[in-house]
Amino acid sequence: MSWPGDALTDGLSARTRRPRADARRNAERLLAAAEAAFREQGVEAPLEQIARRAGVAIGTLYGHFPNRRALLGALLRERNDALFAVGDRLLGKESALLDEESRLLSEESPRLGEEVQHATQRRPGEEVQDAAGRRPGGKVQDATRRPLGEKSQGAAGRRLGKEGHDVAERLAAWVRAVVEHAAAYSGLAGVLVEGFGDEASELHASCVRMESIGEALVAEARDAGAIRAEVTGEDVFALMNSAAWLREHESVERADRLVAFTIAGMRT
Repeated sequence: MSWPGDALTDGLSARTRRPRADARRNAERLLAAAEAAFREQGVEAPLEQIARRAGVAIGTLYGHFPNRRALLGALLRERNDALFAVGDRLLGKESALLDEESRLLSEESPRLGEEVQHATQRRPGEEVQDAAGRRPGGKVQDATRRPLGEKSQGAAGRRLGKEGHDVAERLAAWVRAVVEHAAAYSGLAGVLVEGFGDEASELHASCVRMESIGEALVAEARDAGAIRAEVTGEDVFALMNSAAWLREHESVERADRLVAFTIAGMRT
């Protein structure tokens, strides 16, 4: 049974719903256009060009995202969630979301997903190396070519952390994860550094969380005697920034070597 005014109410409801639906579609188009533009041109891609690419006016872009940092923050939200889930996993803070977030990370970077998996799970029959990097009956291995989980495991301070895993290895996995994250777009590493120091930035909260996860892993590794007592979270943050810069301006291989050598130098 219809009541007087039902048709009018239905019409008003449709009109009030339509702008919200249009707004969502516009936001989705803007994010898709920004993703493509930032991948092609870096984080300094012109916002006017992004708006044109999305088929909307520049005013519509600013209506959804007041500035470039807000647009970047929205674009990075899913990546941030996946990165923080990795951090929680490395710290042993399991949650129901970790399997899904780890899947997203593996899709984005299969190699990184494998490294994180290795850092948090013992492999059956895994052997322990001596201080020179030898396996029983084996040869000395080149530290720059050794996989992440095959660091030197001598008795001098090479204690294992949660569930028998090397805490320094998990710290290295976090460094690589953040470097990979910062390499999503050219110029992103510098923007993240600025966001960490600017409390007004839309990126500040996520940058602080990245830093706090690193601090916690450093403290854990230091307390376990796996890294030198003088190593600080700031040292690791500087390593991340340097490796991200190398990855952007030189090569992935150069960035990986820097991380490998620096983590080896931090170990006791």
